[in-house]
Amino acid sequence: MSIYEFVCQNCHKRLDFLVRDISAPFASKCSFCGNANLSRAISSFTCHKSLKTVWEESGEPTIHPSEDYYKDPRNIGRWVEKKFQDLGQELPSQIQEKIQEAREGVLPEPLKDIESASPTAAYN
Repeated sequence: MSIYEFVCQNCHKRLDFLVRDISAPFASKCSFCGNANLSRAISSFTCHKSLKTVWEESGEPTIHPSEDYYKDPRNIGRWVEKKFQDLGQELPSQIQEKIQEAREGVLPEPLKDIESASPTAAYN
């Protein structure tokens, strides 16, 4: 199976098509405007990095990291992980799970109320 990318010559939208069998006839049309005049596009690609490489590129975790440091979710919890490693201690599995959930975008239970709170809400 392959994914082919095209650009509609009428509305200039970029389209993706999943082709299950390259020997099968392939007729496509724009899902936005219905035009069949499509040009093949060069597909983008992703370069995956190991966690070690990400950490090396973003630098050593510190108590006062740069403003952009935690914009990369892979850095969430790095300081805690490093401190446990420096002390020769194993990070408790419950904390490891919470850090991994945060890296994947799941907020810990106590913070979920904050997420939905209005920024103009008064605090009592």
